[in-house]
Amino acid sequence: MASNSAPTSTEYIQHHLQNLVFGYHPENGLGIAHSGTEAAEMGFWAINLDSMFFSIVLGAFFIWLFKKAADSFTSGVPGLLQASIEVIVEFVDTNVRDTFHAKNPMIAPMALTIFVWIFLMNLMDLIPVDFVPRLGEAIGIPYLKIVPSTDVNVTMGLSLSVFALMIYFSIKVKGAMGFVKELTLMPFGSSNPVIQAILVPVNLLLEGVSLISKPISLALRLFGNMYAGELIFILIALLPFWAQWMLSVPWAIFHILVITLQAFIFMMLTIVYMAMAHEHH
Repeated sequence: MASNSAPTSTEYIQHHLQNLVFGYHPENGLGIAHSGTEAAEMGFWAINLDSMFFSIVLGAFFIWLFKKAADSFTSGVPGLLQASIEVIVEFVDTNVRDTFHAKNPMIAPMALTIFVWIFLMNLMDLIPVDFVPRLGEAIGIPYLKIVPSTDVNVTMGLSLSVFALMIYFSIKVKGAMGFVKELTLMPFGSSNPVIQAILVPVNLLLEGVSLISKPISLALRLFGNMYAGELIFILIALLPFWAQWMLSVPWAIFHILVITLQAFIFMMLTIVYMAMAHEHH
């Protein structure tokens, strides 16, 4: 914590909301930030090591878990793992089929990866807020946030990846000119070339704002909901022991719905954006 004495409520909250940041400090050089101020002074190119570590570990766990289920697949009575994986795969496949009507074998696996990976990241929010950070402090790690989806850098990275794929498939399916026409000739059009030329900047502004807002809203929706949920757990941890049990258990049960819903919304919007990229107007 900030000091050897018991931290104040403000110090406690700030400590639990601070990432483990690695970067170049103007005075201290390359290293790990030991305060929020140092982290801010490291600038844009600093890396949140805890977010990177837990997101990569959870991604590897997702791959291992599904490979294990595939390797032990049986056509007879499935075990619990196989049955659970089959339910998830069928659930994702149904949503892809209902929403995405073009032909692209990449969309379903991508949707499955997004849903499960984000769900696993969100699920980390159910681990008691003091458990892992205290272990980290015991081995000399000053800060440790274990929920990658509460880091806007992670959610923005995910959304920008989806956005890049959306642009790529838009150009691939419609051609560069087709993509440009979508941005400049819609939603307002006219058979008069002079009026159409006047409407091009208006269309470009409207469509440009709509296009750019997609990754921003996608990232901030996931980040905002998960960050708020984490903050509530931290505030509950400041209460007396008896009050923590009275409030944390109901909130954790409700939060299971939140973490699942947020993973589902991110997946569904990704499918919708991919469907839009494949549509001809």
